[in-house]
Amino acid sequence: MTLTRPELETDYTLSRSDIAHFAEHGFVKLKHVLSPETIAEYEPEITGKVIELNTQHLPLDERDTYGKAFLQVTNLWQDSERVLEFVSSPRLARIAAQLLGVQSVRLYHDQALYKESGGGVTPWHADQYYWPFSTDRCVTIWIPLQETPMEMGPLSFAAGSHTFEHGRDLAISDESGRVLQETLAEQEFPEISEPFELGEVSYHLGWTFHHAPPNTTDIPRRVMTVIYVDAAMEISPPVNKNQEADLASWMPGNQPGETISSPLNPVLY
Repeated sequence: MTLTRPELETDYTLSRSDIAHFAEHGFVKLKHVLSPETIAEYEPEITGKVIELNTQHLPLDERDTYGKAFLQVTNLWQDSERVLEFVSSPRLARIAAQLLGVQSVRLYHDQALYKESGGGVTPWHADQYYWPFSTDRCVTIWIPLQETPMEMGPLSFAAGSHTFEHGRDLAISDESGRVLQETLAEQEFPEISEPFELGEVSYHLGWTFHHAPPNTTDIPRRVMTVIYVDAAMEISPPVNKNQEADLASWMPGNQPGETISSPLNPVLY
């Protein structure tokens, strides 16, 4: 039993204003969710697994926009007991359930998103484009594993854009970046772009549009994410190839019309 494990199990106190902010804007940033000690304890294992499992070996200048945005490694928890401890944290899952206003949440999957030194922009997009879910009760926690100044490419949100349906059919690409930059500005959704302190995390809804600037520092921006869904979430028929792939990858054995319940989707809170 590690010393920092209890922090991952204890409750974090959300204020009413945190919950109201999330409901109104589709995201919230929360300070001091994890201590520097906890992050220091799990970061080496997460980073080691990203290096071990990463399949992107092209130089940055030979990749497409998506490839330049970050190294993406999914479901690290299946490869590491330590990462499983981190990903299955009741503290983090309970915050998700409270923000979503649901009784219980399941794991959808985890993703490490490492933006290398010199890594490019992450274009505007909404995550739920990829997910075959019947409601919007799904949320991503974005956990930087270091202090993240603007030069490093912190996540930026279009506040209130979770209510905006235009652009939900766009995969993450140069086109989504261009089209959404224009339409979100026309609709006057404020762009909230701020650094993250160490231990500060954000939660954003599946339909909240977000992007990230490039990493102009000489160190990688190391971020761990966990996606939580309402434990009672019903799977909807996939409407694009990405959703078909996600259904097969992250909910094996489940079918549209069923409640998500595969062995890869344990209840976390």
